[in-house]
Amino acid sequence: MFSTIIDEEIKLTLVQESFAKIYTTLIKENSTYLEKWLVWPAHCKNEKDFISYIRKSLHDYADGKSMVCGIWFNGELVGNASFNTINHELKKVEIGYWIKESVQGNGIINRVCKKLIEIAFSELSMNKIEISVASDNMASRAVCKRLGMKLEGIISNAENLNGRIVDHSIYGLHRT
Repeated sequence: MFSTIIDEEIKLTLVQESFAKIYTTLIKENSTYLEKWLVWPAHCKNEKDFISYIRKSLHDYADGKSMVCGIWFNGELVGNASFNTINHELKKVEIGYWIKESVQGNGIINRVCKKLIEIAFSELSMNKIEISVASDNMASRAVCKRLGMKLEGIISNAENLNGRIVDHSIYGLHRT
């Protein structure tokens, strides 16, 4: 099973069914916050939903299509980070992430994404990293900039985010 220590505070662990109960609690406690920028929390309300998600994620990981990990901060599961897609033909991965509101501002996502970028370039031999964020999500856009990613474009009317149509800003980072 994939697991990696990022630093003394953070580690990533491939999702497993035992995470489902914790994820359910995280969503219940953070739904208003997460639903501002993510569409899926409105549809993942119970442990059964998360078990289905985790099983699909593990199947896709075994097939080399994605890698979904729990983010552990000081020994507590606080969110998720992933290669939402791993495209071996294009040598590109798409990164996604979320963490609970109370641990925002600790640099967790920056450190996690740096590690994912390292894995993508060195272990998976990818040539490009991509992150798509709602254009109004200034916190995630700042993460992309801190990672050295470049804004490649904006897709208008990209997503119906719980009744609100949002544009997406697409950021890319190429292997140098």
